[in-house]
Amino acid sequence: MLDKTNYEPRLAKFYRDVVIPEMVKQFGYKNKMEVPRLDKVVLNMGVGESTGDSKKAAVAAADLAMIAGQKPVVTRARKAIAQFKVRENMPIGAKVTLRRERMFEFVDRLVTIALPRVRDFRGLNGKSFDGRGNYAMGIKEHIVFPEINYDKVDQIWGMDVIVCTTAKTDDEARALLKLFNFPFRQ
Repeated sequence: MLDKTNYEPRLAKFYRDVVIPEMVKQFGYKNKMEVPRLDKVVLNMGVGESTGDSKKAAVAAADLAMIAGQKPVVTRARKAIAQFKVRENMPIGAKVTLRRERMFEFVDRLVTIALPRVRDFRGLNGKSFDGRGNYAMGIKEHIVFPEINYDKVDQIWGMDVIVCTTAKTDDEARALLKLFNFPFRQ
């Protein structure tokens, strides 16, 4: 049994021991508390096919729960759109917000296991920052995560991954994520 009192994710220790000193050296912070850090990671899985079968959103939520290690919230349509055959309050996806240990564990799995398994992967787009230090990316196939059993998957969905940082500028956030080994394109 894991003792939760002394447990620290590998990436959290890496942040404390390597990233903070490197960021202080690179940006000249006067205090280590000024160094940007990862705030949260939001995973979102939209299921457009759930208009025909409402159970698909539940299946997507179950897959997202396996990936995140935390129960997701099923997102519902706010208003009806007849052209898309969407009714109000219909389940159309799932989302989950990860913080602290679960966030570090997910980012570690994302960078070391999932991204290298993406087909035709040439690196992450370095321009997907929002101007406030947050980074968004899309993954076309959720089966790149090791928690998903490929044989039991009946449908492959894409998902959005938003990494929120406390950085004030995109340059600080880019440097932070590069130190966390995010594979940005050159």
